[in-house]
Amino acid sequence: MMRGLWILATLGLVAAEDGLNGWLRYARLPGNNTKQAIVPSSIVALNSTETSPVYVAGQELQKGIKGILGKTVDVTSESVDGPSIVVGTIDAFTAAGGDTDVIPELEEDGFWLNTEGDTIEIVGQNECGVLYGVFEYLSLLGQGNFTKVTKATNPSASIRWVNQWDNMDGTIERGFAGLSIFFEKNVTVANTTRVSEYARLLASIRVNGIIVNNVNANPIILSDENMAGLGRIADAMRPWGVRVGISLNFASPQTFGGLSTFGPLDESVIAWWGDITNKLYEKVPDMAGYLVKANSEGQPGPLTYNRTLAEGANLFANAVKPHGGIVMFRAFVYDSVNLNESNWKDDRANAAVDFFRDLDGDFDDNVVVQVKYGPIDFQVREAPSPLFAHLQQTASAIELQVTQEYLGQQCHLVYLPPLWKQILNFDLRVDGEKSVIGTDILSGKRFGKELTGYAAVVNVGHNATWLGSHLAMSNLYAYGWLAWDPTDNEVTILQDWTRLTFGSDKTIIDTITKMSMESWPAYENYTGNLGIQTLTDITGPHYGPNPQSMDNNPWGQWTRADATSIGMDRTVWNGTGFAGQYPSEIAAQFETIETTPEELLLWFHHVPYTHVLSTGATVIQHFYDAHYAGAETAASFPTQWAKLVGLVDPQRFDETLFRLMYQAGHAIVWRDAISQFYHNISSIADERARVGSHPWRIEAEDMQLNGYRITVVTPFEVASGLRIVQTVDNTTAASVSTTLNYPAGTYDLAVGYYDLYEGKASYELFLNDESLGSWVGDLEDRLGYTLTRGIDGHSATRVTFRRVAIEEGDVMRIETVPNGRETAPLDYLAVLPPGVVDQGVLGAGYVRGLNTIQYFKDRVYYGL
Repeated sequence: MMRGLWILATLGLVAAEDGLNGWLRYARLPGNNTKQAIVPSSIVALNSTETSPVYVAGQELQKGIKGILGKTVDVTSESVDGPSIVVGTIDAFTAAGGDTDVIPELEEDGFWLNTEGDTIEIVGQNECGVLYGVFEYLSLLGQGNFTKVTKATNPSASIRWVNQWDNMDGTIERGFAGLSIFFEKNVTVANTTRVSEYARLLASIRVNGIIVNNVNANPIILSDENMAGLGRIADAMRPWGVRVGISLNFASPQTFGGLSTFGPLDESVIAWWGDITNKLYEKVPDMAGYLVKANSEGQPGPLTYNRTLAEGANLFANAVKPHGGIVMFRAFVYDSVNLNESNWKDDRANAAVDFFRDLDGDFDDNVVVQVKYGPIDFQVREAPSPLFAHLQQTASAIELQVTQEYLGQQCHLVYLPPLWKQILNFDLRVDGEKSVIGTDILSGKRFGKELTGYAAVVNVGHNATWLGSHLAMSNLYAYGWLAWDPTDNEVTILQDWTRLTFGSDKTIIDTITKMSMESWPAYENYTGNLGIQTLTDITGPHYGPNPQSMDNNPWGQWTRADATSIGMDRTVWNGTGFAGQYPSEIAAQFETIETTPEELLLWFHHVPYTHVLSTGATVIQHFYDAHYAGAETAASFPTQWAKLVGLVDPQRFDETLFRLMYQAGHAIVWRDAISQFYHNISSIADERARVGSHPWRIEAEDMQLNGYRITVVTPFEVASGLRIVQTVDNTTAASVSTTLNYPAGTYDLAVGYYDLYEGKASYELFLNDESLGSWVGDLEDRLGYTLTRGIDGHSATRVTFRRVAIEEGDVMRIETVPNGRETAPLDYLAVLPPGVVDQGVLGAGYVRGLNTIQYFKDRVYYGL
């Protein structure tokens, strides 16, 4: 057992929840609040067709009022005597005798909400607008906001889509929440219950389209069986106003259709795609269109036949145009074969503009170029893509990422809207005029376009929480609201989501707001800062630390770090010329070190490690300080969350606490690995003597080993002391032991180890001969990150036992049993004064021991 004074927490006071309803819980408001709500006793839904979004809106309104207020409200399609809630399109409202003179002009998907009178009016420009208005009204009720409202609102852009990277076999590329809800065993699912539930969530945040399969598309989606399945998926999502589209493999006419070519100008290819498209629209009459990834990362495309990307995009545009469809054509095109880091001028960041700049105006009017927010690939911070400034005659949409591919894969709390707002609020100053990406360019106003918008990679799975993490759902919620209105405040959005998801208690609001708003800066600090990108394993899972993987390969996410200097020189005068892709005012700003924002210094400039920043610190010292500060912030998250014991239901409390404690431990892995790597490469010491110095740790290789062998790891920097121990084989029990030479007192004990895929080694920690607790290497079942089989920065983790009384001379022993591929790898044992984790970082890892919430003083720690 774990030692200390434990008091059972009173979590039973709040009913358990699994997160399936997300922010649409419709939790009952406290009694005093409900007395303020005056809600008519009837709902008039001006469409009685059960598949109509208006009919669905009426049913949803009835459900929400019942849940929030405990009041049963009748739903009818006929007018009633007395006050009612009228929901319908503006045409239906007019036909029913409603007064439309006071309603401002509504654009497509826009709505009017009026709660001023006895009758509440929710009127949409179309049926989707009606549904959005109902969700707006229920959001106000759910937050206990009974303020009288008279408002009309219209979307900032017509395209508000999500992209799923689901594979036909049921797996999801960069999916961290279980298997696909759309596909299994190369066919579309028969049961579409989850599909409908997902559409409901999307409708509530005003998303109007979805691409259901991976951009790295499998042509089998075009089989007759799967076309019929897409029809079922569309039927499940249509009542919620979400139109379905699919990703295409450019080579399908050859690889699937049996033609000898897939050249975009070949008559047989054109005819083949026309026939396929017609068949698809027979099954899905309102199909939104296609998404195409071509000539990128090994995908086929028009360049194979010396045709332009515009000619490739127009092939599909012509096919869908008679049906009212559009083509989203990704600008994520770059050469991953011929890039050469030794060529100072080579730069992957240049690719999008180089490929698309001269094609502006060549695309058909139903082609939308889908542009990632930065020129590389969903990094923790990038300069905004300059391509938005070059597509003045071509429709464009921004590609954001809800699924946290490079950003902690939902195992790390990272609230993303502050990152997105950096991009959306950026003024590109095209031709010297105001050209803010969100409000001017993506709205279509700056270049006079109607077809513009947003796409987000989301990748929900079968996990009850949809994204695998309760707190990560705030990113999906916020995406929808910012796509509707990019000027919305990210803190306000977060707090609305929190009230709807966890309740309106002030402690809940304050705690989640503080943690979430700290999370992106913290993650940037302990992964990669000053614009150096996320220093993860770019040749592998994009999860744990591996800074050396960034360089010496053709993928182009280079840091160009050497023994004396670091950063990409992207200037025109001396570097890759990327800075010159921006309009002149912005290009001039980024061209010089003095005017480049320091958070993007290493994105645009190659400087010595000794370059002095405005703070007075050198670049290398900033690296050290930032990584320690970021890990310290992450280590505070479990303590902050602990304040919510008894205020959040036990299931979501436990699951969230587990992830936050894991994050705190993995942030230390990041901190140590990055600091150690740059210490080694630069040979410059940390002014505070932290890097490489772990006075509280006992390295596993220095312990007495029984059945263990000492090995190195790759990359070297992810092991404390640069070495680890692992069992001599995959089946025999083993142990390590050490005599403690610390003064008598109460300590926290942290064990650094590695949790690999395809194995569940068991561990037990002993003080003298008393067991302090045991654990199993089963993170592959508990977390959704990209699994690895190696002893590396992805599998590195730690487990912590709190407040253990020790005497000088006590013997610590860890007994292990390997399993499968997992050879029970151990890195170190840290013996820490309470609240101190290696160099003064507070809190880390996750705790195992008693099967209770263990409460003492102001901290709660989870025992599993």
